[in-house]
Amino acid sequence: MPRLTLNIGMFGCGTVGGGVFDLLHSPIKRKTLEAMGVSALVSKICVQNLSKKRDLQHFVTSETSFTSSYSDILEDSNINCIVELMGGVEDAKDVVFGAIKAGKHVVTANKALVANFMPEIVQLLKDHPEVRFGYEAAVAGGIPIIHTLQGAYNSDTITEIAGIMNGTTNYMLSKMEAEGVAYDAVLKEAQDLGFAEANPSADVDGYDVQSKIAILAKLGFGGIVKPGDIPTVGISRISSSDFEYAKMMDSTIKLLGVAKLLKPADEAAGKPQEVTVYVSPVMVKHSNVIASIGGATNLVNVRSDNLDSSAYVGPGAGRFPTANSVMNDIIQLARGDAPLDPFKADLPLTLQPDYEAHFYVRITITDGLGVIRHVGQLAEESGVSIYSILQAPIVDRANVQFVVTTETSLLSKVRSMCQKIAALPFVQEEPLYLPIIPP
Repeated sequence: MPRLTLNIGMFGCGTVGGGVFDLLHSPIKRKTLEAMGVSALVSKICVQNLSKKRDLQHFVTSETSFTSSYSDILEDSNINCIVELMGGVEDAKDVVFGAIKAGKHVVTANKALVANFMPEIVQLLKDHPEVRFGYEAAVAGGIPIIHTLQGAYNSDTITEIAGIMNGTTNYMLSKMEAEGVAYDAVLKEAQDLGFAEANPSADVDGYDVQSKIAILAKLGFGGIVKPGDIPTVGISRISSSDFEYAKMMDSTIKLLGVAKLLKPADEAAGKPQEVTVYVSPVMVKHSNVIASIGGATNLVNVRSDNLDSSAYVGPGAGRFPTANSVMNDIIQLARGDAPLDPFKADLPLTLQPDYEAHFYVRITITDGLGVIRHVGQLAEESGVSIYSILQAPIVDRANVQFVVTTETSLLSKVRSMCQKIAALPFVQEEPLYLPIIPP
């Protein structure tokens, strides 16, 4: 693809949009880009509120204008690239689909759009092969994980992608561990600091990570995984007592998105690869690099045949970290380096929601005789072998917690065991179960 002079129409001018604009229009940055052979400027910005003051340090009215009309950009034949940073899904979908149909290149940071409408985007790009599509900023903010998976593993076989991909929940879990703060209190603090939204569901219930791991699963294994098909558990049931037990196990708790190859394709038998994808809090040993990532930092760990384990760490959000990822797509496009197939080849894939792991199971009971015997019987009935039993000193016999860890077991069997345990008369709530990630 030849080098391009990019005349950009930008949709949205919030935190990230302002960062992208300043990186493109700063005189110092512009000289650096020109030295790289990159020519790109934003000529129009579409926003909802034209009267709102924008924090743009290098805005010049002769170069850039504002509009509130999508068509002012989509129907402008001089604009050959759009940058979508407006948020939401439906309006963003109309903008992105309209741009591709108009033959304009697209750069977006919209994870929900990319994850939920990937089949449609892939088809549109096939119908319009002249269009390039960049979405580096959709996953893990400032970590260049999309470009890495697009190009760095072409001679390798990826076996697992696992990551801390939500800074809000990682901040909350880190705070709970370090200070013994209860979930409700740390959520309120995160909201007060602006880390969590007033409605925090996308973060704390795991849906943000769900979209991100769906995208990475496509790049890692070739098959499209619908976000709604990914088993997703958030962090709202994690308590300070879970961190006490984690300490006993020389472990901590992290919210991970995981995509893992269970069985490679068997071409002779005509069987596609089997992959499991899930989002869940996990118990992870301190010796694992994942355990060392605190605060709002993100990490994506990739396991592969040739490289074994490679960890990519960096800021998961923020004005310039995310803007930097958008800029990398713009630079790649302007230099003619944007990949023809941004989602890589389609490969048959069977999504397997059941997977094997050791599990941590926290049970809350009213203390009495025979509790362990009952739990052991139900574990045996469910085909689950218990590995160990942990219990902190009892403070209140009406509200006693203990933990069992399992041998390697199928998720479905552990879930069945927990449902049976929940029905026992002395059990106060459905047990919490978390996969235990190996070192």
